[in-house]
Amino acid sequence: MSFFETINITDSVVVILYFCITAFLGWLGWRHTKDSTDYLVAGRRTHPFIMAMSYGATFISTSAIVGFGGVAAMYGMSILWLVFLNIFVGILIAFVFLGGRTRRMSHLLNAQTFPELIGKRFQSRFIQVFAGAVIFLFMPLYAAAVLIGGAEFMSVAFGIDYNTALFFLGTIVALYVVYGGLKGVMYTDAFQGTIMVVGMLLLLGSIYWNFGGLIEANRQLSSLSDLLPQSLREIGHQGWTSMPKFGFGDKSYDLWWIMVTTIILGVGIGVLAQPQLLVRFMTVKSKKELNRGIVYGSIFILIIPGSAYLVGALSNVYFSKHGGLLSGAVVKYTNEERTHAFIWLTQKGTNGVWSTVNNADGKPKQVPVVIVGLQAVGMVQINGSEVPVVQGRSISITYAGDVDRIIPEYVTKAMPKWFWLFFLLTLLSAAMSTLSGLFHAIGTSAGHDIYIGFRSDSEAGGRTNTLAVVRIGIIIGILMAIMIAWFARGDAIIARATAIFYGLCSAAFLPTLIGGLFFRRMTKAAAVSSMIVGSLVSIFWLLFVKAKEAGAIGLVQIITGGAPSILWNHPNWPVVDPIVVALPLSALTAVIVSCFTKPLDEEHLRLCFPED
Repeated sequence: MSFFETINITDSVVVILYFCITAFLGWLGWRHTKDSTDYLVAGRRTHPFIMAMSYGATFISTSAIVGFGGVAAMYGMSILWLVFLNIFVGILIAFVFLGGRTRRMSHLLNAQTFPELIGKRFQSRFIQVFAGAVIFLFMPLYAAAVLIGGAEFMSVAFGIDYNTALFFLGTIVALYVVYGGLKGVMYTDAFQGTIMVVGMLLLLGSIYWNFGGLIEANRQLSSLSDLLPQSLREIGHQGWTSMPKFGFGDKSYDLWWIMVTTIILGVGIGVLAQPQLLVRFMTVKSKKELNRGIVYGSIFILIIPGSAYLVGALSNVYFSKHGGLLSGAVVKYTNEERTHAFIWLTQKGTNGVWSTVNNADGKPKQVPVVIVGLQAVGMVQINGSEVPVVQGRSISITYAGDVDRIIPEYVTKAMPKWFWLFFLLTLLSAAMSTLSGLFHAIGTSAGHDIYIGFRSDSEAGGRTNTLAVVRIGIIIGILMAIMIAWFARGDAIIARATAIFYGLCSAAFLPTLIGGLFFRRMTKAAAVSSMIVGSLVSIFWLLFVKAKEAGAIGLVQIITGGAPSILWNHPNWPVVDPIVVALPLSALTAVIVSCFTKPLDEEHLRLCFPED
């Protein structure tokens, strides 16, 4: 039964009220936006609570709740190390070490975007344009991941077509981002972040309540290790409460390298170089406000992703009791949406022997069954009648599941109907808060960094007039993200796309950012070289080495005629994330080139570092 089939007048009023408040806050941002400083950096006088909630709500989106929650359901609680890095690196290090310097230098140089900040620090329009181009071209990939997360839940809960949900979500976000600017974005972020906190606390509390408390729920999850599919055991899965098997040089260590390099390090370190987050530091008037925001941000990060990952892993306990496990059944995909499979029905005879159930024509009978992560959920239909999934004899197993549907399926099947509504608002808040920040960054990169970077201010018609170009950039970014989300679904695409973008930003921007903020001796040539090396190595690794992405793109198959990675015969390398190689090379390039090139003039350095 879909949400629409049981919706009543109260539900309708709540949803309409939510969108009315969101629209009002977007209008409030538009009303208070007088110039480009208001539009781009919210006037630089934002309250620390609003800044911290906006930072957290932009950082943590449906990619964390739906995408990484689904990954937790598949791979287990080892993903909780990402929560630790999110707080330690994404909040403490970011606010204490990077935030103050970013805020101060952006004020000194009158920089209103991240690309403009590093461009002015190194007196290079090329750096500003290059950074803007990276953001404009690759951030829609991350935005698409967030869109998919929101649209997947709307599709499951509302019983509507995925593409309809996708278009609706993209349109709503576009309306208040295009007109409200960063003030409208941050006002709505604070409101939506508050809803996210309440929703995730309710979800986490309910799952532990249903399974007998913290200790009992975790005990039940630990006891499910016997149900692990062989395909996951082969890559090092040791149970949902254990870290994957560690080592190097054998396929049985693949999962450790996937979890640690792509999921934990890729996102945990990459957060330091996220343009849509760094610009939040530019919106407060002093370091005191930044320090006050640390508490708000830490609590937010602990609750939202922490709850999502715990619920994702523990959902296996629910599905093991109510899902009709497919262990021992023959399963394979047969349709395009990759959300269903067919099972060949078998039955146990009086002699104890399993045999295939045939149709009238003598061929094996197939029935559709929904696949969610590791389980087949619910009942199946045969000729219009619902029957339980029949367990089959263990002939062969092809595991394939859409992990991005695990959290939506759990909420709609295990939680009461009233919670669907609240969780819908939670996911809408998570999606819209992050998307608004991403689309704002995409638009400002196009209009403020690329457009102005190629022209003088007079040629561009003045900074105020460039807001029209910024708005056009936002619309283009939204369309790009919707197109990607339209075609890319399944195969943990939400988590993968998020990790790809975070890792790319880390390799391309982090050494330049840290060098620019802390080291006078960092040179323009070093910054340019570091950004180019980090970007090219990341892209090369995705195109030719990392099997998931390289295999999807297909260049290696064209060259080799078979294997998806040029290192396919060298175990573990095809699953190692680009950040492991690209970030060290980018940092090393910055150090070496700085040693052999001329520093910037002393007058400019005194402007950037007045305290030295």
